[in-house]
Formats: sequence, C-alpha cells, structure tokens
Amino acid sequence: MKIPQLVAHRGHASHYPENTLPAIESALKAGACYVEVDIQLTADGIPVLFHDDEMQRITGQPQRITQLNANQLSHYSACEAQRFGSKFSGTPIPTLAELLTLLRAWPGRQAFIEIKEESTKIFGSEFVVEKIMRQLTPFGAQCIPISYEVAALEVARTLGAEAIGWVAATWDEASQQTANQLAPDYLFTNHTRLPDNPDDIWRGPWQWALYEVTDPMLALSLAAKGIALIETMAIEAMLAHPTLKKRACRGV
Repeated sequence: MKIPQLVAHRGHASHYPENTLPAIESALKAGACYVEVDIQLTADGIPVLFHDDEMQRITGQPQRITQLNANQLSHYSACEAQRFGSKFSGTPIPTLAELLTLLRAWPGRQAFIEIKEESTKIFGSEFVVEKIMRQLTPFGAQCIPISYEVAALEVARTLGAEAIGWVAATWDEASQQTANQLAPDYLFTNHTRLPDNPDDIWRGPWQWALYEVTDPMLALSLAAKGIALIETMAIEAMLAHPTLKKRACRGV
C-alpha cells in the first residue's frame, strides 16, 4: 500500500487560526513533515503569513493587508473570531522572518511557501519574490516557494530556489502544457480536479500534491493513484489514522 506524506495546510488550521505560529507549531508537534503557508506583502514590503488580501475573514476588520505597513498590522489579531470566538484573541499575524525562526528549531521538516498573486499584482513579481527569497535562501531545500503564478516561480529559480511548486488552477490542455514547460518539482491542485482514471493524470518530473483532504481513506485512495503529498487542515486527526501515521515525522 502506498502511503502519502501529509502537508499541514496553513498549519493545524482545523484547531487554530490559519497561518499563525500556534497553528504551525501544533502541526509540527503532531508529526507533520511538511507545512504550507501563504505569504502576502505589507505596504512597506514585509512578507507576512496571510492568505487573503482582504482581512475581514481573519481579523474581522475591513482592511487590505497590502495597504497597511508592518507596524499598523501589529495592531490586528489573526484570531478568526467567526470560527473560534475570543479563544485566540490577540494572536498576531506573523512575519515570514518569525516563521523561519520557528523552523530553525525543526531542521528536519520542510515548508511550502506560497507566494500570493494579490501581492505580485500590486507590487510586481520580481519585487515580491526578491523580498521572500532573500529570507528563504539560507534555508535551502527546507523552504520551497510555490505559486499559481508562473512568472513568480521563474524569478524564484533565477534567485536560487532549490525546488519550486506550481499550483494549477485548472485541469486542461493549457495547464498541462504549462506544467511540462515549467517542469516544477511539485505540482499542486485541488483533489476534485483529478481525473478518475490514473492513466489520465499528468506525469512528469514533479511530485503531485493535492488539497484539501480531511478523509484518511480518500488520502490513501489518491496515493494509490500515484499522489505523493496530501494537504490537509486536519493534520492531527489525519495522522491519528493507523496507516497515515506511519509517515509521520518524529523529533525535530
């Protein structure tokens, strides 16, 4: 039986506010070999962990993260009050630098760093990727830039990324051609886009990573089709499955 490796999607996001240090640390302690986070740039060019450009869903405030500087952002809480009430009130929006400080204590784990298109469209791909890669480069293969945007990944490669991951938004001939031309090390897409017939799954130099899966049996069925990595926000629950936990990472 093929057993996939699990990726903690935005950290342990089923139990903690997504993309926060408590979510990421909890995922690592639960045995995640990989975590995945999203990066936006503040108005003054600081990479921070945040999925949306609009901050309402996470902070409850109608602001745009790309329009605030890092100092202003420090006054907002990534508490996800709609999901958790006041439980995580005061939880800060972490910077990429803070994430990397955490990862230094877990040298055996890897992080997928998603470069968000909202930021590249505003600030330009080269500016955003340079800001991010300046921090990632010392970590080598431990930190892997990924993106929906091909241009951002091409810049990351020129700046020395040891591996990259492309996120395919569609399953069609154009996306397959892009994957073949880019030849990423990792290829991400939503698991619902995968064809039923394993012979129709694109093959190339990449490892497949599918999101968002919270059913252990679905994860195992996808692994049987050749999928290496499964993203999940429910990392602890997934690793409780007796088969999936065989691929958990222990220690640092």
